[in-house]
Amino acid sequence: MFFKPEAEEVVSTATVYSGRLLKVKKVEVKLSGRAHLREVVEHPGAVALIPILGDEIILIRQFRLAAGRMLYEIPAGTLGRAEIPEKCAARELAEETGYVAGRLEMLLRCFLAPGYSTEVVYFYLATELRPSTQRLEEDESIEVCPTPLRRAFEMAYTNEIEDAKTLLGIMLCQRYLSS
Repeated sequence: MFFKPEAEEVVSTATVYSGRLLKVKKVEVKLSGRAHLREVVEHPGAVALIPILGDEIILIRQFRLAAGRMLYEIPAGTLGRAEIPEKCAARELAEETGYVAGRLEMLLRCFLAPGYSTEVVYFYLATELRPSTQRLEEDESIEVCPTPLRRAFEMAYTNEIEDAKTLLGIMLCQRYLSS
């Protein structure tokens, strides 16, 4: 006999924080006739890019306050209001890396952390890269790190890369290149 999970019925919702990027809501739900509290972070969604240039992947390195250190990441960014993910991907690639993609291919769409967040991330493979001008936002400080693919795969599996979206992006890249 299999357990069939039931949906939660929302009883009430209250916004407890509303910022530039995120909203945090306290949600009362009913499950199996009992009341429970949930905390939900509303996020507009994001894109993450796997930029391939020859036998290299373009990683970036930046300080992340929440992690308290510099991290290697794939380029990524938040969707603007009503922005199409592919347009956001093209914009973020140019802004963060100084490259423009001749081809963008969506590989995956997934929730980042559905236990508490509405954030959906769209992963794009970016190929046929051409140099452009890096256009960082005022609050960004990013080092562009072209990295041999073999080295990036090694970094992913030895925990040198600690960012989940980057780990997933590198694994998607590995799968894509081996097919």
